[in-house]
Amino acid sequence: MTDTILLGPWIRRFLLKYLVEERNLTLNTRTSYRDMLVLLLPYAAENLKKHVDRLSVVDLKPELIRNFLNHLEKNRHCGSATRNQRLASLHALA
Repeated sequence: MTDTILLGPWIRRFLLKYLVEERNLTLNTRTSYRDMLVLLLPYAAENLKKHVDRLSVVDLKPELIRNFLNHLEKNRHCGSATRNQRLASLHALA
């Protein structure tokens, strides 16, 4: 698997370059986006039966994202506002 396929370098660029340098988002917004990834990556790894560091860009399919958002509401008891904020974070990553 090449580095262009692995998710890690893309997330690093998203958090360090895009959010900070290109968008100049506030610390609270960057922290919120980071927290979404802290929840998503272990969820995806568990469901795909992969290690987090072996996740690829193509692993983040719409079905996985929908299941993740449902997981937030049902298992973590997050409200719709939190769910929508996590979805907005994912749109920014995409």
